Amino acid sequence: MSDRAALLKGIRVWLVVFVVCLVLSGATAFPLVHELRWSESALRFLGVPDHLPGLMDWIERVRHGLDTADADYPFLLYGTDWLAFAHLVIAVAFYGPYRDPVRNIWVVEFGMIACVGIVPLALICGPIRGIPFWWSLIDMSFGVFGIAPLHVVRKKIKRLEALTGPSAPPAAAAAVSG
Repeated sequence: MSDRAALLKGIRVWLVVFVVCLVLSGATAFPLVHELRWSESALRFLGVPDHLPGLMDWIERVRHGLDTADADYPFLLYGTDWLAFAHLVIAVAFYGPYRDPVRNIWVVEFGMIACVGIVPLALICGPIRGIPFWWSLIDMSFGVFGIAPLHVVRKKIKRLEALTGPSAPPAAAAAVSG
């Protein structure tokens, strides 16, 4: 396998892993009420209230809030539907770098910027919304875990670009050949 083919394969594997995680994290925003009820039951079964009462108190509080919103104000959960949709739309954007990594490196860099943006969002909005700091740390970990594969992909794309040379925009290529 050539260096170019190996790089392209590595880029695509990392992108697929990233997209699968993005889709899964987005898709879980649709059934929040049911997921939280299931999670609370599972945590009780595992004895978590005895070992991590703060976590259990938080899960109960969030479940109660979602139950109330679902029963009395279901339109509030429409916001999480849009959150899920946004994850799915962003995941689709990564088809560009999958198809043509060098030309579409900007999508990977955009994703990296979004991952970095998770940190200030969690640090600013978490306290405003009454989110425990330890939960904000969990939220921030999505940025850390998200940027890691994108950083690997970006490095591989830069190496691929060095092997193949920069791609010219279609109009410039036509002007040169015409």
